[in-house]
Amino acid sequence: MAKFLILLALCVLLPAYVSAVRPLKFPFVVHGKVFCDTCQLGFETPASTYIAGAKVRIVCRNRDSLETVFSCDAVTDKSGSYSVTVAYDHDDQICESVLISSPQEHCAKVLSGREKAPVFLTSNNGINSNDRFANNLGFVRDAALAGCTKIKKLYEEEV
Repeated sequence: MAKFLILLALCVLLPAYVSAVRPLKFPFVVHGKVFCDTCQLGFETPASTYIAGAKVRIVCRNRDSLETVFSCDAVTDKSGSYSVTVAYDHDDQICESVLISSPQEHCAKVLSGREKAPVFLTSNNGINSNDRFANNLGFVRDAALAGCTKIKKLYEEEV
């Protein structure tokens, strides 16, 4: 009986374990951007700028315990964009792109509601590409730029 259980473990459980933890043939690539809310409106506007050198972290947590099981950092390029390669499927985990820091002294406060974005890092969701796009993340400027009054009026509702 013991030999049978060992054989069962080697033939069934070991291949299942190996397939669950091996890297994907085509890894996921998470893309996103980091912006500065220069008008303090709480969202991107034509006056928003994109931040080079901002730090972002991709984090995946266990659904039950919320324990971090994967983490990878990225830095934005001159266009405020970042790309992170993730080699494993995280089907049973909650993954997010999270702001870490801004190099801009006057735009370093995290914009509430734009500090993280969900990312689906699984091939079991019908998406026919390994590229994943996170919503843009944002910081807010200490003081609004000149000219923001005109932009604010563009977004106000007429009564």
